[in-house]
Amino acid sequence: MASLAETFGRGAMTNHWIDIRNADRIMIIGSNAAENHPISFKWVTDAIDHGAKLISIDPRFTRTSAKAHLYAPLRSGTDIPFILGMIKYVLDDMQANPQNYNMEYVREYTNASFLINPAFKLPGELDGLFSGYDPEKRQYDKSSWGYQLDENGIPKKDPTLSDKNCVFQLLKRHVSRYDAKTVCGVTGTPEDVYKQVCRMYAESGKPGKAGTIMYAMGTTQHTYGTQNIRGYAILQLLLGNMGVAGGGINALRGESNVQGSTDMAILFHILPGYFRTPDENDDSVDTYCKASYEGKNKDPKSADWWQNARKYLVSMLKAWYGDNAKPENDFCFHYLPKREVGRNYSHISLFEAMAENMIRGMFCMGQNPAVGGPNCGRERQALHNLDWLVCADLWGTETANFWKRGEADLCEYVDPKTIKTEVFCLPAAASMEKEGSITNSGRWMQWRYQAVQPPGEARSDLWMLNELFKAVRGLYQQEGGPHAETIAEMQWDYDDGDEPDVHRVAKEINGYDLKTGKLLPSFVKLLADGSTSAGNWLYCASYTEAGNMAARRGRADPTGTGLYPEWSWCWPVNRRIIYNRASVDPKGQPWDKEHPVIAFKGKAEGGTYVSNKWVGDVPDGGWYPLQNPDGSPRDDAKYPFIMKPEGHARLLGMGLADGPFPEHYEPVESPLTENPMHKTMVNPAIKLWHKLKPAENPIGTPDQFPIVGTTYRVTEHWQAGAMTRSLEWLCELMPEPFVEMSEELAAVVEGGPVKNGDTVLVTTARGRMKAKVAVTTRFKPFTISGKTVHQIGIPWHWGYEGRSCGGSANCLTPHVGDANTMIPEYKAFLCNVRKEVS
Repeated sequence: MASLAETFGRGAMTNHWIDIRNADRIMIIGSNAAENHPISFKWVTDAIDHGAKLISIDPRFTRTSAKAHLYAPLRSGTDIPFILGMIKYVLDDMQANPQNYNMEYVREYTNASFLINPAFKLPGELDGLFSGYDPEKRQYDKSSWGYQLDENGIPKKDPTLSDKNCVFQLLKRHVSRYDAKTVCGVTGTPEDVYKQVCRMYAESGKPGKAGTIMYAMGTTQHTYGTQNIRGYAILQLLLGNMGVAGGGINALRGESNVQGSTDMAILFHILPGYFRTPDENDDSVDTYCKASYEGKNKDPKSADWWQNARKYLVSMLKAWYGDNAKPENDFCFHYLPKREVGRNYSHISLFEAMAENMIRGMFCMGQNPAVGGPNCGRERQALHNLDWLVCADLWGTETANFWKRGEADLCEYVDPKTIKTEVFCLPAAASMEKEGSITNSGRWMQWRYQAVQPPGEARSDLWMLNELFKAVRGLYQQEGGPHAETIAEMQWDYDDGDEPDVHRVAKEINGYDLKTGKLLPSFVKLLADGSTSAGNWLYCASYTEAGNMAARRGRADPTGTGLYPEWSWCWPVNRRIIYNRASVDPKGQPWDKEHPVIAFKGKAEGGTYVSNKWVGDVPDGGWYPLQNPDGSPRDDAKYPFIMKPEGHARLLGMGLADGPFPEHYEPVESPLTENPMHKTMVNPAIKLWHKLKPAENPIGTPDQFPIVGTTYRVTEHWQAGAMTRSLEWLCELMPEPFVEMSEELAAVVEGGPVKNGDTVLVTTARGRMKAKVAVTTRFKPFTISGKTVHQIGIPWHWGYEGRSCGGSANCLTPHVGDANTMIPEYKAFLCNVRKEVS
């Protein structure tokens, strides 16, 4: 989310599942879509049947690789050099063969032409660091990363892309170190294969062609996962692949409603609709909006859509506090919790705080950190410090039963008598046992109806939260307490009896005209004066006076490109491909005539448009095109990337913690003792928990742990596995965890050789697990800087509950996360493997 928002303006999958079939080139990296997202792969095979070429990039030859036209192996944790080398190839080829690329797209729709502060320095000049780094704070001062501004405060540009301080030239200098030989020395990819990847994917840059990138947890779960995706974004912009049919960057979510839960602010740093959570400096709506959203743009051709944030924020507060939210009390803005500036409340930080006795209780709903959390032995131990723990799930989980994990857990034996935590288990209803909506990866909000009643005492999440809130509010109303009004004055009226009405919730999220009581048709109707409400501005138009848009099942496809605009509903305002204004040239005509997303059909007189009409998808901003048919500019037009202040997508971005361009850093646990690219070994902006608490968060070294480990999933089990490991037919299909390794490693493993079915002990600086070995040709050793590096893979679904029990792979993984999102580095760690003798 962080990288896509920084580059384009929204943190979401840009296209949708069906649109994959329109691609000419498909690159799947950090994902085994054929196994882990099989429905998405339906559209990949459809594209292949129509002539598309598939590239699979993975440390392991997967089932996705088996369907690919080209497979490229790479060492876990080296996506950035791989992609920066591809970018260098494209930039070099642009100079040699400009006719193969859409240079107008790059010049007009990205910030390639924008001039950057002359004080800006690149890692090639500063031993792996960008300008502005403070080593004591492990933070960047980003002032040197900004644009040069003219006398009106508008960024200066060089349309020739030749100025040494323009983004285009800075990018060329930045990637100049990443030639094919150097890249392959870092990644372990065969050089001839790598060059084929570059050529094949670059072919999507020709006007009228499209390439899409699909990624998943193999991309994100690194200390530089955000920058991995930034690399994909830069590559796609250079190739003109954003906003077009068959293009985009498509995140493959691990659950059916990950996008929906993010939209509704399941993460600590956002409010619903992607507002920044207020901090202690935000003392009013005015200061909050001015600090983050208003006054960021001086260019009249930039829509800068976030400048409307005040309307959406006030409408959200009206949805939450109803008549209690008034202009004279700042719409109850002061009721919102304010986090400490710079304080992080993500998963790792919470468990570190829990380990320090800073957290008394935890609700754990549909999550199983005792299996899914990094360094899960430490996280299980942290649960001992809680006074109470509430777990809501379909089956008993390892987290709910952490207090009796016993000798089967190699991480640690525990005596239940020594654990003070009181555990409450709430049986939950499954998806088919409750009504409501999900929002899939492509932002499609689809309504589900209840098929059967939940068994026994199982209840829906909505029922649990509704009962909990009403009880807590009642206590505050009766007894008072610190900040009691923040709960006591909240508007909450979803039920007339037992089960809350999910339609009331959906309508509140959509929002109302409070003067008429009617549901609003669009977020353009939201106002900042308190006369409208909307629980989430992005979902305004999802449940209107015309009905529940998410429940629609229309099958018409008027464009023939798979938009299906009357099937369910898609945020924002039913737009199926975001940034689609970039799918047309400055005159409003599609770059790809065969797969138009939108097209301008306004009437023209004398070379000038005199009426405004777009056809196709809902345009990402309905203004006139940038130019008239005769090429003259229009003053009433807007740039296509409306969520960025400058209206252009960012090749160079200023908002991330660890740099305006991606740069290669090694994983925190690396098989190398030096970074081959420069002197900075690991991401300089990450939090080093192992330095703060070395005994509790130890880090291994390659002399002790010479093998690279990674985790992945199998089709037969779901996430942390408590559900699927309770179903006998799935346990029969995949009965136990395994350690997958190459034939070459099997021959030299400590205590070996080993063969299929032998038991091995895998150890890291943090934990250990036993499992049977699967010796395959799907892994091959890498040659990195002249050194042989072996890699293994372990599915992470298992634990000590259910019909199928086994070692948890996350007992091995480190407590360290990405510099921007803090997502843990599950995908690259150091381990050792020893044959166990029975």
